Amino acid sequence: MNNKQKAITLAFTGASGAPYGLRLLECLIAADYQVFLLISSAARVVLATEHGLKLSANPESAKQALVEHLKCDANKLIVCGKDDWFSPVASGSAAPKQMVVCPCSAGSVAAIAHGMSDNLIERAADVVMKERGQLLLVVRETPFSTLHLENMHKLSQMGVTIMPAAPGFYHQPKSIEDLIDFMVARILDHLGVEQGLVPRWGYDHRG
Repeated sequence: MNNKQKAITLAFTGASGAPYGLRLLECLIAADYQVFLLISSAARVVLATEHGLKLSANPESAKQALVEHLKCDANKLIVCGKDDWFSPVASGSAAPKQMVVCPCSAGSVAAIAHGMSDNLIERAADVVMKERGQLLLVVRETPFSTLHLENMHKLSQMGVTIMPAAPGFYHQPKSIEDLIDFMVARILDHLGVEQGLVPRWGYDHRG
């Protein structure tokens, strides 16, 4: 990976909210990012259930299906196996400095909060945290238990951004896609990625 190349790690876990992750992936590739995509086994079930997208456990087959589905640049997408410990995202000397887990399950929050590193998603998050990078967790669960809140509080104190999948309505959404774009726009804003999905508050009607 070229040091000047824009790169990011994106992980899909087993929480509801697959459309958020897919839209974010599409936008990051469109913004010319090299995306290292990590997909848990539970996430593949959610993608099939919520989006009708069935992905193989084989990384190359999953990549081909995603490229065809999103009609995106194949050169910008690298799908990593869940136990691919030789992937750049597993090493502090090679991993991108930014990572988003979207959607992020409560179980993934717990594993990341306690440094479990039992799979590549958890290890990649651990790497970003130890290297003082930017980690965003788009948590999708309701209600939150005390344990969920304690785990998120612990991560927040370590500099992790906790961003629950809670779209707003002040942009007067007309469709589910509008609600998805609201959340993705907020994620992109935090990553410093230019986006035109949703106007920022106070700027949409000013002449």
